[in-house]
Amino acid sequence: MPELAAVLFDLDGTLVDTAPDLGAAANRMRTDRGLSALPLEILRPVASQGAQGLLRVAFHLQPEDPDFAPMRAEFLEIYAAHICEQSTLFPGMAATLTSLSAHGVVWGIVTNKPGFLTLPLLSALKLPVPPGAVVSGDSTARAKPDPLPITHALAKLGISAAQSLMIGDDPRDMAAGKAAGTRCWAAAWGYLEAGNDPRHWGADQIIQRSEQLEFALLHFNTAQ
Repeated sequence: MPELAAVLFDLDGTLVDTAPDLGAAANRMRTDRGLSALPLEILRPVASQGAQGLLRVAFHLQPEDPDFAPMRAEFLEIYAAHICEQSTLFPGMAATLTSLSAHGVVWGIVTNKPGFLTLPLLSALKLPVPPGAVVSGDSTARAKPDPLPITHALAKLGISAAQSLMIGDDPRDMAAGKAAGTRCWAAAWGYLEAGNDPRHWGADQIIQRSEQLEFALLHFNTAQ
């Protein structure tokens, strides 16, 4: 992989399957209010949107609603207390990170998840190779889709955008990566709501399953 020097991953829905714990937090709020728990299949597609998406589906709340702020605070408190009970790396991701390291490619995380949730989650996961940079949603003045978090991560890694790849399961990942000057791959295995088609994100490549990522990265140069 001589051309590829760094890979940046989105966190929720790309590197880590956090939907079970995020969904459990929303469902605990529902059951505490005498409502039935929702199937994870209903909550999973909005897991990448964090509290905003989960509260919208679980309680039909929008950010402008007066109850949104206190409900968001409650959701985050519950989720933080159970940050990594069911969350795991997506299939094949441990092997992918190990392979990147073996080929001298550094990797990092650029997520909109706030740091007080990102860092405990990563610590609990016991990653096979530590990230060279972690940029959370509150690490910089602006979050994705702004390119600032990606340029900040690349500065920490000491790698140019031209030698880098951003992988994510949301259009904002592609927008941020393109604006920063990286190549961009869409993670089609992530949390996609109906109608949110990765073919419309402007990605350089779409990877359908996380198990296919290691092979795709090993053939990165011939694929570009």
